[in-house]
Amino acid sequence: MSDTLVINEIYLSLQGESTFAGLPCIFVRLTACNLRCSYCDTAYAFTEGAKKTLAEVQMEVDRLAKPFERMRSAPSAVRAGPVEGGPAKLPLVELTGGEPLLQKNSLPLMKRLCDDGFTVLLETSGRLTFHRWILASGESWI
Repeated sequence: MSDTLVINEIYLSLQGESTFAGLPCIFVRLTACNLRCSYCDTAYAFTEGAKKTLAEVQMEVDRLAKPFERMRSAPSAVRAGPVEGGPAKLPLVELTGGEPLLQKNSLPLMKRLCDDGFTVLLETSGRLTFHRWILASGESWI
């Protein structure tokens, strides 16, 4: 299966960082990390996980987002979120890890989720060169 990711866990919680702090967020934790930071709080994500198709991941995100469906279609005055150009559709979705960009299908998943109307956040170490990563993925995103 070429459209797969190794997923550690997918869960609903509150975003605890950035200008989105306090908003409901679905976290998609991907397996693998190329760093071993002494302060890492998710070392279990280095190796633990199960292979899932992009469709399976999106189905789980949709299932967790179901209770927010009315909010997603509500007038913008009802929704809350500090997004430039307008309010966020809830819940947010964040790809985290480990290091999500180590898996080449993380970008196609983010695109699918954005196309589905989610505000998608990426938590990365910033260690990988994004341009180099896109070239290595073999996809044309620009």
